[in-house]
Amino acid sequence: MVTKNVFKEIKNDLPASIVVFFVAVPLCLGIALASGAPLFAGIIAGIVGGIVVGIASGSPLGVSGPAAGLAVIVLTSITALGSWPAFLLAVVLAGIIQLIMGFAKAGFIAYFFPSSVIKGMLTGIGLLIILKQIPHAVGYDKDAGGDLSFLQADGGTTFSALSNALNAITPGAFLIAAISIALLILWDKVLTKKHRIFQLLQGPIVVVVLGIVMNSLYQSGTLNFSLAEDQVVRLPVANNLTEFFSFFTFPDFSAISNLKVLEVAVVLAIVASLETLLCVEATDKMDPQKRVTPTNRELKAQGLGNVISGLIGGLPLTQVIVRSSANISFGGKTKLSAILHGVFLLISAITIAGLLNMIPLASLAAILIIVGFKLAKPVLFKQMYKLGWEQFVPFIVTVVAIILTDLLKGITAGLIVGGFYALLHSYRNSHYMKETVTTVGGIQTYHLVLAEEVSFFNKASVIKELEEIPANSKVIIDFSNSKSVAYDVIELIKNYEVNAKTKNITVEKIKFIETAYL
Repeated sequence: MVTKNVFKEIKNDLPASIVVFFVAVPLCLGIALASGAPLFAGIIAGIVGGIVVGIASGSPLGVSGPAAGLAVIVLTSITALGSWPAFLLAVVLAGIIQLIMGFAKAGFIAYFFPSSVIKGMLTGIGLLIILKQIPHAVGYDKDAGGDLSFLQADGGTTFSALSNALNAITPGAFLIAAISIALLILWDKVLTKKHRIFQLLQGPIVVVVLGIVMNSLYQSGTLNFSLAEDQVVRLPVANNLTEFFSFFTFPDFSAISNLKVLEVAVVLAIVASLETLLCVEATDKMDPQKRVTPTNRELKAQGLGNVISGLIGGLPLTQVIVRSSANISFGGKTKLSAILHGVFLLISAITIAGLLNMIPLASLAAILIIVGFKLAKPVLFKQMYKLGWEQFVPFIVTVVAIILTDLLKGITAGLIVGGFYALLHSYRNSHYMKETVTTVGGIQTYHLVLAEEVSFFNKASVIKELEEIPANSKVIIDFSNSKSVAYDVIELIKNYEVNAKTKNITVEKIKFIETAYL
């Protein structure tokens, strides 16, 4: 029965996992390059993030792997510690710290990120993906594929790379990217509506095969173009199993007495946990079924993943929004998709690394540009503006700050602005939560009476109250006394209504004030 449940969405999860696999390969390698680590360390982290974290996590759609947000920390830490094995020990210790945080139930922190900031994060990442992938799409590959920071390792910026790329277009790469983007749009808007075969066979898979074929035609001279070595995937190739296992590195446990190792471990644990919790919140918002990921379990899963990744020579990992959004965009339904992508990474690293090295980066850039557009649809800006300044200002500040700095700095800027509005409301009004239970017709009925003022700071307590309501019961959510309820709480309740049906919980609302945000 368990096996059946795991594979119940295999027809959706399998093609989505293949897409995520193709997206993950260059990102794993690019992040390793940007981190100053061995390239195979990125692949190891991708394998562990897919298989180990995928199995241990409670996130149905999240995909874990090496994170661009940690690249600068990794780069400076390797230098400070003096060796790669000493850094691996710090990764193991960071994982242990995350496990402790999970058992200490520190995951509640995720509920304090306002909806406007999370949506700004998704939009900012979407725009950043597009800006970062345009150079790869036209054949200008000076920046590592996994680098998502505004200031680049080569001394340039996102905008200078874009300018340089447009002045140095490689016709062969541009042709592949242009055809691939057109094919992906055609596949999504037309072909999937024509026949079921186009729903089962995802467009990105066809695009990757097309890229390999075109690259082969370039090499054979059939088409008068060519791609340079840095314009295709560059996965380390093992000629046999012995050589494959030589790519693995083990931690230097003798460095345990070095206080600098512990310092790095603490920094990695905190930053990796914050990035994970942010991505969990964002991924849950994109989930069509509005499922809620248990954050404490996620911290434990990430901790386990980092312990294992560090033990065998991998980069530190987090849940990653680029891979998670690709998973959702291309039909993933359960965590089997994340697990399978890790299995494919492992198998391909052992068997077909040479074939993967024929994939043009322009093909993968086309896929990521489409993912970026789906995250940053223009209509979202209009929707956020209609919600009022309290939602729009933190949203737009987060978007701009992420593009001009990095993920964590952008989120911090959005939180500061969102916190200002929340404190302004808290100054004007107090709030409280009250719950009573009655029995009507043999069915337990829970009365949740919202206060006069409910801000996004109350989201965690509202979630806790609703999640504790047992199956086969009824809940009445009373807004009669409410003068102001944050959009985050309104959205939470709407999502809860969808999820409550799976538990046979009847939801009744009194004087629901959703219209205030339309």
